[in-house]
Amino acid sequence: MSAGEHKAHAPAAVGCFVLTVSDTRTEENDTSGLAIREMLARAGHAVTGHAIVRDEPTEVAALVRARVGDPATHVIVTTGGTGISSRDATYEAISALLDKRLDGFGEIFRMLSYQEIGSAAMMSRATAGSIGRTAVFVLPGSLAAVRLAMEKLIVPELGHVVQQLRK
Repeated sequence: MSAGEHKAHAPAAVGCFVLTVSDTRTEENDTSGLAIREMLARAGHAVTGHAIVRDEPTEVAALVRARVGDPATHVIVTTGGTGISSRDATYEAISALLDKRLDGFGEIFRMLSYQEIGSAAMMSRATAGSIGRTAVFVLPGSLAAVRLAMEKLIVPELGHVVQQLRK
């Protein structure tokens, strides 16, 4: 079956939870989380909820585990905490939960990011994978990075990823 045939059988709309990981973001200034929600809705997907949590690995992991248990949520998209500073722990919190990794996501994201910001792209630890049948995308906190990942990678493949995880 070709990629086009696979996509033809993919759901047009899936349920997505958006999680912002930050010590400083609030509902009023969470531009990246809002952008993700708007882009998902514009693409016809359902936003099953959103939250902001501090960059504390146990809190991040607990919230992700809880959302994986929600039957309406097929995808979790996080933003923030993917850098290399001492407070950036989203990568560790979520990668420890992943059953399968989509290494290509991070590789392609950094390649595209390199085209926009140069060698600083190597400091992003954006990643993706699955926990059970739930897809998880872990994005940087920057609005430009979120738009890049959503437009070029996530939105075009979201239904297809969910369809593959349901097999």
